[in-house]
Amino acid sequence: MKNSFKSEIAGQEDTARTPIPVFFRNDRKRWFASWRGTTLQVIAAIVLPLTLLLVASSFGSFFIHQNAMRSMVGERDERAVRAAASAIESEIHHQMDSLRGLAYLARDGSKESLNHALTDSTYLLDDFNFGLAFFSQNGNLLTDSGNTSFWATVPGQIDLSAWKAQVFRGVNTITVDGKPIILAAFAVPNGNVVVMGAFSAASVLQGVLAKDFPEDGNAAVYVFDQAYKTVFQSGPGAIEGNPAQHAGIPDALAGKSGATYVQSGSDEHVLAYSPVIITGWAVVIEESWEVVANPTLQTTQVTPLILIPALLLAVLALWFGAEQIVKPLRLLEAKAAKLAWGDFDEIEQPVQGIAEIRHLQTELAHMARRLQAAQQNLHSYIGAITQGQEDERQRLARELHDDTIQALIALKQRAQLTRLALPKDVSLQNLTELETLTEQTIDNLRRTIRALRPIYLEDLGLVAALEMLVNENGQNPNLMIEFQRIGQEIRLPPDTELALYRMAQESLSNTMRHSQASRASLRIEFNAQTVNIYVDDNGVGFDVPKSPAELAPSGHFGLVGLYERAQLIGAGFEIVSSPGKGTHLSISILNNIRA
Repeated sequence: MKNSFKSEIAGQEDTARTPIPVFFRNDRKRWFASWRGTTLQVIAAIVLPLTLLLVASSFGSFFIHQNAMRSMVGERDERAVRAAASAIESEIHHQMDSLRGLAYLARDGSKESLNHALTDSTYLLDDFNFGLAFFSQNGNLLTDSGNTSFWATVPGQIDLSAWKAQVFRGVNTITVDGKPIILAAFAVPNGNVVVMGAFSAASVLQGVLAKDFPEDGNAAVYVFDQAYKTVFQSGPGAIEGNPAQHAGIPDALAGKSGATYVQSGSDEHVLAYSPVIITGWAVVIEESWEVVANPTLQTTQVTPLILIPALLLAVLALWFGAEQIVKPLRLLEAKAAKLAWGDFDEIEQPVQGIAEIRHLQTELAHMARRLQAAQQNLHSYIGAITQGQEDERQRLARELHDDTIQALIALKQRAQLTRLALPKDVSLQNLTELETLTEQTIDNLRRTIRALRPIYLEDLGLVAALEMLVNENGQNPNLMIEFQRIGQEIRLPPDTELALYRMAQESLSNTMRHSQASRASLRIEFNAQTVNIYVDDNGVGFDVPKSPAELAPSGHFGLVGLYERAQLIGAGFEIVSSPGKGTHLSISILNNIRA
């Protein structure tokens, strides 16, 4: 990328003689310019990513914790439902074991033994709330504890033929008035009777489940029979839809146990299930796992949410730093750079930002006004020096032309007269050398006079003077210089044309002395608004200074002169160059001031 040293025409004012504030800039592009500023870089590169990482890890931990809590509640409910099913089976087995003694007492089936057994079993009637009865091997009712009408219906509801002498114990369920009744039977091997006890399923389930699953608790417990009818229910809510299609219930009735998760509105429930093998029932526990979680743990889960304001504050700080500090500082830096190149109006335009930046701009504007006044005085002084220099050049050119050249011409004429006066046989070599040296001196003086005072500029105009300048410099065998004119020539004020000529002269001189170029060109272009002069070469190029203050310390005194002359006539001035890429120089001036 080439370096650029540029001055733009400040405006289209009415004179080219008054020094017009001009603006120079270095066009070297820097991709990181928008991210300068330590504070913004720290926030953008460190604080913000760390905050984002902390928020991401916190929410990741939050979801991991949620999943762990979800799994924990599911495992807990699965253990609870298995324990409940096991407790139900244990209670039923306990009831059946209570019938063992009655079975042995009435083993022979005699009336006396049956009466004796019923008399001794009075204490069991609290557990068997539907009574006790003895049946024969053929299923005939032998005697009961007083609920004969109930026991008379039993043979029609169950198959007693399966309870022969070989059956040791068994359980069955029947329905009375829509309520499930559990029948427990026990027969002594090789005995003559089967003893039965009937008790309400609800009483057993209430005793086993109600304590662990109260009506006002978080979990609902259900017991289903093989027909998917609800045998028992406790706790909030109810099974939604057809139980046969509900998750877990068919698996439990098939003898499986486990836990699954079902959606209930906007909430997710854990559903644990386990079979009661002895009765063929299914025990199901359903509850919201989020409600089960400890409120304190839920609060700790929400605590990462406080990082969201921290993230928002970091983004707000980044935005504030960018908009109210970094951006105004960059604008102020650009305006200060323009101020360094002579654009005194730009620093007056507000950059906004925080109060300190506005105060800094105010101080810079005050300094710029003082600097502008000092620079105007300096330009007046430089203009006077430049004008005095041109006047002295004209005086020297006039004296050399009127005195020195005339004396040399007279000397040459005297030598020619001497040649004519001498005899022909006298050697004239020294005289010939004197004539040749005199002629060369006259030519050199005339070339010096044209350099001091471009007479073509005064008589024929800027184009002719530049063309003659190219012709004279083009005599160098190592450098080919081309000249081109574009557009119809427009005459400018004499001092403006002289300044443009001197700038082109200095540019070509720099090309011949420093560029090591083999080709160069000078082009002048006239258009409707401006007159432009371009000087290009294919030389070694150089690093263009970034500000006027670096011109003199870096040894570019020729550029200092070009810069000052451009300011004196209000011309735009640009140099684009980089090592190995040659140099391009352009000069532009408004043509609305005619000669």
